[in-house]
Amino acid sequence: MHEDLIPPEGITKVPLDQYVPWKTEFEVQVGLRELGHEIRPLGVSGDLAPIVAAIEEFDPHIVFNLLEAFHTIPSYNQYVASYFELLRRPYTGCNPRGLMLSRDKALSRKLLSFHRIPGPAFQVFPRGRVVRKHARLRFPLMVKTLASDGSIGLAQASIVDTGEKLENRVLYLHETFDLDAIAEEYIPGREVYVSLLGNKRLTSFPIIELDFGKLAAGAEPIATSKVKWDWKYQKDRKIRIRPAELPEELDLRLVRLAKRVYRALGLSGYARIDFRLSEAGDPYVIEANPNADLGREEEFHESVYAGHMKYNELLQRILNLGLSYPAEWRHVL
Repeated sequence: MHEDLIPPEGITKVPLDQYVPWKTEFEVQVGLRELGHEIRPLGVSGDLAPIVAAIEEFDPHIVFNLLEAFHTIPSYNQYVASYFELLRRPYTGCNPRGLMLSRDKALSRKLLSFHRIPGPAFQVFPRGRVVRKHARLRFPLMVKTLASDGSIGLAQASIVDTGEKLENRVLYLHETFDLDAIAEEYIPGREVYVSLLGNKRLTSFPIIELDFGKLAAGAEPIATSKVKWDWKYQKDRKIRIRPAELPEELDLRLVRLAKRVYRALGLSGYARIDFRLSEAGDPYVIEANPNADLGREEEFHESVYAGHMKYNELLQRILNLGLSYPAEWRHVL
């Protein structure tokens, strides 16, 4: 885990009345210990040396990978997973190639388009280039960073309906986060999530919907940074995650699409596939989230819970998948 997310010593439970950044890390640690595993929490930020030292000293059977960024860059997670493979150590979660393909929103969209999986039309705006929209891209657009997660940089201002607003938002993301931007055609409608677990054989869980509650007048129902992380805002606006009420045919279609996405991007371990449902009920893949947040009451856990799998059972399944993942180094031992 990131070194700033090691839970404080002496903590016995997560506070219910406030947001704490180490919630997931704490809950995973508690669950693993309850399962009888011996664990060693390891803080990492931008140096591989602590990983090497811990592996040499502790000699773990497997690394439970909760790292969300390396050198503060989310896409560098793939290199840490690659490093585990170079060290010939089993680890949990997604493999390096799946992380790479899914983190780059443009690359993943191109792959999904090749496989005829529906998604919104898009355009990439690299840093240092003139912001000029393709004629075929239609307003309104949603503008976000190209290779980050957790709703970073996403706000109501991310939805733009003019060339001037598009340019302003793209430049804001370039300057604020030093990342390329992507603009995609905005799809009004519902936002639902399909959670999957597995390497080759996939287990799906009940589909979860983000209920936007009572947003302010004129606000669009999108998972902004405030919606995602502001606990007080969620409570005030009655924003919550709940099982989606969908026609059986649409439910089955979403699960089939999610599994196609999982396989097309070469994912493994566990992931959450995000969809928008248009007002006509047509599904569009927004993005794939490998190594989804495992915190209790987060989207992935809520889906698993709705499927009657207990939290600790989920953690053990994730461990088992990591131990059985057919990494290439296993074939040359």
